[in-house]
Amino acid sequence: MYPVDLHMHTVASTHAYSTLHDYIAEAKRKGIALFAITDHGPDMADAPHHWHFINMRIWPRMVDGVGILRGIEANIKNTQGEIDCTGPMLTSLDLIIAGFHEPVFPPQDKATHTEAMIATMASGNVHIISHPGNPKFPVDIPAIAKAAAKYQVALEINNSSFVASRIGSEDNCRAIAEAVRDAGGWVALGSDSHTAFTLGDFTECQKILDAVDFPEDRILNVTPRRFLNFLESRGMAPIPEFSEL
Repeated sequence: MYPVDLHMHTVASTHAYSTLHDYIAEAKRKGIALFAITDHGPDMADAPHHWHFINMRIWPRMVDGVGILRGIEANIKNTQGEIDCTGPMLTSLDLIIAGFHEPVFPPQDKATHTEAMIATMASGNVHIISHPGNPKFPVDIPAIAKAAAKYQVALEINNSSFVASRIGSEDNCRAIAEAVRDAGGWVALGSDSHTAFTLGDFTECQKILDAVDFPEDRILNVTPRRFLNFLESRGMAPIPEFSEL
């Protein structure tokens, strides 16, 4: 359905079950042209050490015609917008996703969640906010959509939220899609795969987008070039190996 998947986990996050090689093979089989590995930031109990992210520089950019982005799903830590991706990690990665995870940021109240999420976007370090529709972390949806458009941060529609975790996200995600549509912002689709079998599965995301008549030209996953242009607009240097994508 879309040739780009922007959120998945490998065995480096030990509650996930596939390797980089598994994802490459599945991407080739499914026609996924570009994907991002985004293991959990180091403040999570089962996350990889920060060296894991810095050493992604040894990965090839292209394997069997599939492009690989070096990423992280960092943790929002506080209302100052700090995340557990700092120093050389920031300059080693192509894509920085950040979101709320209970072990790092216990659920509080809507005002606190909203303040923390907007501060994270305003920091300039984050490209995508992961699963902002999580019902355990209610936010002021119009406010975050307005901020996301202002700071050129995409809000994620996360397929896993409808089938495996964060059950009860549908209404929030529909409201987020509507608010992003009206604010002129971006959405990013993520399978949030913890096994390679679900790579590129956006079935439930598409239902949300269809329900609000979300414009295709504001979905980052439509082509690899659209997403790469988005990253370059946020300051990433062009990656020569991706020039044909």
